Amino acid sequence: MRIARFYTIFTTFQRYGLNDFFGLHPRLRWLHRVSRLLPRSAIAKREPLPVRVRLALENLGPIFVKFGQVLSTRRDLLPPAYADELAHLQDRVPPFDGELARDQVEQAFGKPIAELYADFDLTPVASASVAQVHRAWLKDQDGGRGREVAVKVLRPNILPVIEQDLALMRILARLAEKLLPDGRRLKPREVVGEFDKYLHDELDLMHEAANASQLRRNFTGSDQLVVPEVFFDLCSRDVMTMEWMHGTPISRIDRLREQGVDLKKLSRFGVEIFFTQVFRHGFFHADMHPGNIFVAADGRYIALDFGIVGSLTEYDKRYLAINFLAFFNRDYHRVATAHIESGWVPKDTRAEELEAAVRTVCEPIFEKPLSQISFGLVLLRLFETSRRFNVEIQPQLVLLQKTLLNIEGLGRQLDPDLDLWATAKPFLVKWMNEQIGWRGLLRTLKNEAPDWATTLPAIPRKLNEVLSADRSGLLIEGYTQLMREQKRQNWLLMLIAVLLGLLLFAR
Repeated sequence: MRIARFYTIFTTFQRYGLNDFFGLHPRLRWLHRVSRLLPRSAIAKREPLPVRVRLALENLGPIFVKFGQVLSTRRDLLPPAYADELAHLQDRVPPFDGELARDQVEQAFGKPIAELYADFDLTPVASASVAQVHRAWLKDQDGGRGREVAVKVLRPNILPVIEQDLALMRILARLAEKLLPDGRRLKPREVVGEFDKYLHDELDLMHEAANASQLRRNFTGSDQLVVPEVFFDLCSRDVMTMEWMHGTPISRIDRLREQGVDLKKLSRFGVEIFFTQVFRHGFFHADMHPGNIFVAADGRYIALDFGIVGSLTEYDKRYLAINFLAFFNRDYHRVATAHIESGWVPKDTRAEELEAAVRTVCEPIFEKPLSQISFGLVLLRLFETSRRFNVEIQPQLVLLQKTLLNIEGLGRQLDPDLDLWATAKPFLVKWMNEQIGWRGLLRTLKNEAPDWATTLPAIPRKLNEVLSADRSGLLIEGYTQLMREQKRQNWLLMLIAVLLGLLLFAR
């Protein structure tokens, strides 16, 4: 089975002229010359190499298509021409039989489908490489049709197919690492490893259900975004049941205009939703392409498909805010020092050298009006510059950059005059004000106060135990010096006491 699949990959490789990659490596140019003696297809003669890579992945099937989609987000690794071309990959897969979907549901819950739903439509409404969606209705109190729901069902026996293709991808990744001129820098084995994790997460629909539930909780009561409710008693690894959402696809701009939707307001909402997720929640929907976004009758966004999400630490958010603000203030030195302080470039990197590289790449962007500058392009340029200084871009920031590009493209499709900077700047400034200065200090003290309440009373006893065990007297001597130093800094202790008193009073 694996040999047959490997043969298919080899013939596809030859059909689309991907042996041209051999010509890029000095040691393999002889192999390239030999392979060129074989008949060359019309596609290989006509199309440029990036296009042929996309066509080959489409020919190899849905798992390779999905891999290409994930690879297209790694603009920190791929040349722009390849990333742009792979971004055009579409996950078009014929649906599987509705009877098989019903069997999957019944097997997941151990009950006939008639006991689970009042009605279940065997005709799927959407189909992708890993799962498809069916329309159904929950039971009401009388056993009749209740709430309308969407039931996502994994493809039967999908795991063995995925494992087989992943095994072949690992082999190809090892070959690419050895044969391609940029093989080591591109880290193909690590990229396949990331894809492996992402794909296995997607195979567990409980993972997606939990993501949807978290996002819904984050936007409870929002006048900008609605997230479908998840029915966890009808969810498993293979089946996910959630609220059916009625709306208009975001790509149907003509229909939205007919419905009287304020497109300028909608485009601004998209940017505000994104920055709310990033800087307030640190948890964001990372697959917000037009196919996953609808618009409700009341003008709110509807988010769908929660298989891919990103999460950011306070550290990540601080890095992003500093770099965005510094960039738009053209403070390239601050951009450089932020990279060094974060540890993303080696500590011995000269700030002036990195500053010059950032300025060279980013300054031409400001030839455009501020309202036309792309945030996603800013991140992309920073990533490209950082790559020269041996920076390993974190996966969550790559997801963020991909999502930001989607949001920008969508926002400007709705409103070509959208000023992303004017919309985003209040979020960045507010977040920085909350992190730096007295507000940040007070919040940190308030968060740490419960731990201090249990830790501080135990310090004298623990200190006594340590001093009792100190036979050399070095700790006692050090402790005495510490006490002398502490007396000289009583003002600092008094300040902390006042802050704690303010916190207790505030509570």
